[in-house]
Amino acid sequence: MVQKYQSPVRVYKYPFELIMAAYERRFPNCPLIPMFVNSVIISECHSEDGATQVIERRCTVDVEAPRLLKRIAGVEYMYFIQKNSLNRRERTLHIEAYNESFSSRVNVYEHCCYTVHPENEDWTCFEQSASMDIKSFFGFESTAEKIAMKQYATSIKKGKEIIECHLKQLEEENITHVPRWAPPPAPTTSHALPVSSARAIPACSSRAHPAYCDLFEALLSNPHTNHKLDTDYISRYLGNLTPFQESCLIRLRLWLQETHKDQHVLRFLRSRDFNLEKAKEALCQTLTWRKQHQIDFLLDTWQCPQLLQDYYTGGWHHHDKDGRPLYILRLGQMDTKGLVRVLGEETLMRHVLSINEEGLRHCEENTKIFGKPISCWTCLVDLEGLNMRHLWRPGIKALLRTIELVGANYPETLGRLLILRAPRVFPVLWTLVSPFIDENTRKKFLIYAGNDYQGPGGLVDYINRDFIPDFLGGDALCDVPEGGLVPKPLYRTAEELENEEVKLWNEAIYKSASVLKGAPHEVLIEVTEASSVITWDFDVWKGDVIFSIYHSRRAPQPVKRDGLSAHNLACPAGNNVQLIDRSWMLGQDYSMVETALTCREGESVQGSHVTRWPGFYILQWRLHSSPSSTSSSRPRVDDVLASLQVSSHKCRVMYFTEVLRSTDFRGSMSSLESSHSAFSLLSAATSSSNQSQTESSISR
Repeated sequence: MVQKYQSPVRVYKYPFELIMAAYERRFPNCPLIPMFVNSVIISECHSEDGATQVIERRCTVDVEAPRLLKRIAGVEYMYFIQKNSLNRRERTLHIEAYNESFSSRVNVYEHCCYTVHPENEDWTCFEQSASMDIKSFFGFESTAEKIAMKQYATSIKKGKEIIECHLKQLEEENITHVPRWAPPPAPTTSHALPVSSARAIPACSSRAHPAYCDLFEALLSNPHTNHKLDTDYISRYLGNLTPFQESCLIRLRLWLQETHKDQHVLRFLRSRDFNLEKAKEALCQTLTWRKQHQIDFLLDTWQCPQLLQDYYTGGWHHHDKDGRPLYILRLGQMDTKGLVRVLGEETLMRHVLSINEEGLRHCEENTKIFGKPISCWTCLVDLEGLNMRHLWRPGIKALLRTIELVGANYPETLGRLLILRAPRVFPVLWTLVSPFIDENTRKKFLIYAGNDYQGPGGLVDYINRDFIPDFLGGDALCDVPEGGLVPKPLYRTAEELENEEVKLWNEAIYKSASVLKGAPHEVLIEVTEASSVITWDFDVWKGDVIFSIYHSRRAPQPVKRDGLSAHNLACPAGNNVQLIDRSWMLGQDYSMVETALTCREGESVQGSHVTRWPGFYILQWRLHSSPSSTSSSRPRVDDVLASLQVSSHKCRVMYFTEVLRSTDFRGSMSSLESSHSAFSLLSAATSSSNQSQTESSISR
């Protein structure tokens, strides 16, 4: 694999001629670079007017490698050919270097250039690029590659130091100015050919790797690289990067061939550990996603609903001690279920995305205010009030989707997460969420139980006392809403929630169904291994229903409504599904595995069932007013026609179901028993095979 390197632009605030005088002091050897043993001029030529000079040297390099590797290779030193092309007229120096040793096994090529700064003719710019392709090296290809990359990174770091050291030597010798080249006076009689003033750029050496020549030519000719990154800019706005990190940033920036904020590009590189290909792929996906959903215009078009302004307990609040924007989220005071049921996942997700877009803007503003790179923010999460209602599984599922979406499109934006007043139920939430958070992000989490945040190592270590919110014992007023329960009359149906303009994902968490007189709604769940856990959460919107669970060893098919078709009537509420065939016999073709549960209008029901056998399980909702018999008799046409006209014979439910492996279920819910809550407690009967293996809780 070809390893490539591209440096940012290094700016010396000295004239080109003085830099050249300092550069020449590196030869024939340089004590500041111990690995550079010696150099010998093997060819040299000058133009008649002295404007151009080409010097070719053979350089001896002592590579720091294990003694064993040197003995296997049979060499003590490595030899390189360096060609320097100086054009005093154009004030440019181009340096090419390639390896002479092991050239059949390894291809190393380097190109450097010194040029005049485009905006200040008394300043000099330096750029460096290189490639390395190890084809074979006595079976030590990986080791040789690591050694070479380490040596090269070291020499890059020393390059600027060496020039500055030689500049200081010149200053000590009272050499602070070197006159520019000037053409000699024209002779009175001359037959010399005119000297061209065109800029001469040496072509890539024939020893250079072709792929790298293409990259170098692109750097010179691509109009999108006119605004290049210099080291001062990187240090000021992006922070201290290693030579390898700088190279990855510049190459990815070049590949994009359009203007993108360097901070965003750098985030993707960091999130992929500076793996250029992985960062490129992730960035492509994000750019496509942003274009598809018009994310660039989100802050200009998004209008936060009043309900979110009243009940979403989060907001921006000053900054931390590092200058990072500070976001406060009072999660324990938030009614997640109520917000999802009223606004839907789409609206909540767009609000979360708008928060992330605001965060990016705040980072840019704080970078200018504090005069240092700020690329991420700090999040303070207060968990006071967190209880079992926050472990509502559809809400957890929506949270995991949010984490996935934000993690994919806003990487490396979270600098620190302070979790305060974590209650006993927090380990359960952490068990559910932490597997979906990458390891680098988890390292940024600081968790405090009770009032631990008030002591040493607490908030005062990260946030100025003047900015600690009043509800945490500080003096700063905080505008974050206090939240509370969202009124249930505001809840919307699944159909209303699904009629959003643009979906950020295709699957909705909740589904709705109509339950008619003589026409129950049934959901089929296939279980492949015993002891799996079926979980559910549903709300009864209208009327009373009876909820039952059945098991069958054969797959049922949706019942055909031939009678309805004959009357040219649509299915009674197209989301009503019936699965149990009218010919099936209870106790033979299918069996009831749980006692029927009566649920009243307005109730929310959560529960789970530990399966004893694999096969097909049917969750059934039927009208409470229907006959209590559990036979499989199907609705007659007259009954259905009547149900369409009599509203009292119609009920609506909104439900969510999920199947978990027993180990996953117990791992995520095992701590619930110790919380002494009536919400989703594991029934003690689940451990007994001759008792009911279900549990449900009802909240009003």
